[in-house]
Amino acid sequence: MTVTEDVAHQPVRVNLVFNERPVRVPCGVTLFDAASWNGIAIDSTCGGHGTCKKCRIRIAEDPPPPTSLDIRAYTPAELTSGWRLACRTTATRDARVEVPPLTTRPKAATVGVGRQVILRPAVQKRYLELAEPSLADQASDLERVLAELTDLEPRTELGVLKTLGRTLREADYKVTAVVVDDVLVAVEPGDTTGRRFGIAFDLGTTTVVATLLDLATGTPAAVASALNKQQPFGADVISRISATMLDPGALDKLRRLAAETLAELAQAVCADAAVGPHEVYEVALAGNATMTHLVLGIDPEPLGMAPFILSARLLPEVLAADLGLAGVTHPRARAVVFPAFGAYVGGDITAGLLASGMDRDARVRLFIDIGTNCEIVLGNRDWLLATAAPAGPAFEGAAIRCGMRAADGAIEMVTMTRDELSLKVIGDAEPQGLCGSGLVDAVTGLVRVGMLDASGRFVPAEQAQARAPGLAGRLTQVGQERVFVLHWRGAAEDSIYLSQRDVRELQFAKAAIATGWRILCEEAGLEPGDVKQVLLAGSFGSYLSPASAIRIGLVPDVPVTRVVPAGNVAGEGAKMALLSLRERAGALALLEEVKYVELSDRAGFNDRFVGQLPFPSG
Repeated sequence: MTVTEDVAHQPVRVNLVFNERPVRVPCGVTLFDAASWNGIAIDSTCGGHGTCKKCRIRIAEDPPPPTSLDIRAYTPAELTSGWRLACRTTATRDARVEVPPLTTRPKAATVGVGRQVILRPAVQKRYLELAEPSLADQASDLERVLAELTDLEPRTELGVLKTLGRTLREADYKVTAVVVDDVLVAVEPGDTTGRRFGIAFDLGTTTVVATLLDLATGTPAAVASALNKQQPFGADVISRISATMLDPGALDKLRRLAAETLAELAQAVCADAAVGPHEVYEVALAGNATMTHLVLGIDPEPLGMAPFILSARLLPEVLAADLGLAGVTHPRARAVVFPAFGAYVGGDITAGLLASGMDRDARVRLFIDIGTNCEIVLGNRDWLLATAAPAGPAFEGAAIRCGMRAADGAIEMVTMTRDELSLKVIGDAEPQGLCGSGLVDAVTGLVRVGMLDASGRFVPAEQAQARAPGLAGRLTQVGQERVFVLHWRGAAEDSIYLSQRDVRELQFAKAAIATGWRILCEEAGLEPGDVKQVLLAGSFGSYLSPASAIRIGLVPDVPVTRVVPAGNVAGEGAKMALLSLRERAGALALLEEVKYVELSDRAGFNDRFVGQLPFPSG
């Protein structure tokens, strides 16, 4: 394989073998695209644009000359052994390609802060013992069923009628009617009233969580999580929106990948709890606006350009099949899709607010869902203000030199004193990289011991030796950049380290978030200290140290007991919508209660942002 061959002498198509899987692709495509087209997962957070340097592949036999990006991404030894970036390597002749395994079950928050609800699901079952028809009683089969459901007054779908007659007669007219909301979706033989289930999905940009609920008891029956299969198109929503703008076929690919993720999780939780697909009558989905658009096949382009307009805040009726769940749920299962406040404050935040009960609490609370796009809500039962801050991908481990997602091998916690350092690694494995919570801990520790100054720069070596003698030897250089080694693997360049650029990436992220909540406080006429509770939502917020978040200025400087990791509140809100019609109505009411504050055109935003870049003093 070579990237310099004369194109005129290249074959039209070439044969590649990815980890023993053969594929045939057009000559000249990148290996990243070749893998993505064939459903082969290669790690990437930039969507193949050459900025994240995560798409590692190895061509052991006759590797192509390294590109300038390859040289920056790999050590000389790795380059010699054939390691390259998939997005910068083109297929020009047959080759075997090694792809490192991609963790598909990341460490994710599967539960979160929620509230007790009164169990009143939309899915109702009624056991009926009907009189058999006769010459004297010639009521139709449907009339016979509906006569026993006058209190529910359901509508009927054609699909029910197709099997109704046979079901009634084979069951000797002893059947169970299944009504979802106001629709008769099934008539089942015998008494099945104890078997009714729903699935709550939190469709995240990075991670998807599914919880199977027993709607008869209100208890979870199984839970599972996985990486969103859309990840080859980029780590953030902007990358995925851009993909649909550049490639007419990308929207359908992204829709299909999201649907596959949901369907596989649905199969997993049903298998775990021994529940048949036909017993899942309703699903609820909480996701940001872009994820919701993509899974439903709605063009997301207007979300990516000013003035950032949703196709609809409240979507029309959706079936589970519209989410790609045909075959893994009941054929006529309904879907509840949470409404969005705006293009960047989506249904996941609506669900999170529902679960947190901010609209019912007299205290002023601050809700922060930390991620690439950070959603922030401030308020109480009398008023609620919301905004979105472009934090960037640092918290997902992207744009970090040794960064990775929160999966086995990721350093998730860093503890240091002037004399020693200790690491906690997910899965108790050999460290492979640094995830978001570990990044925050590492920077916090270095600020605390004085090896990073308030501006975010590493201090000179002699100052480091004086301030933290046990750590000073870890402060070194890789190329022209100063780094702090967290885990030695021989030479510094082969080790897991925190670079000066990594610190800057975290500063940009925390400054965007801090600017967002400070503007909301000003809008409400409050001081940051007036906030009585800070909820850190999402998978990242669940594992972030509250003390570290306060120390670097990510959240207000309040007593640490006021900062609460809230977990997967979006998933909790989705569960509540399945369990209670009252809570479902409450989610709709939030649309009228929350005021959105736009930051992009805010006077002085850039000055405020710059002012939040330094770390707070001592």
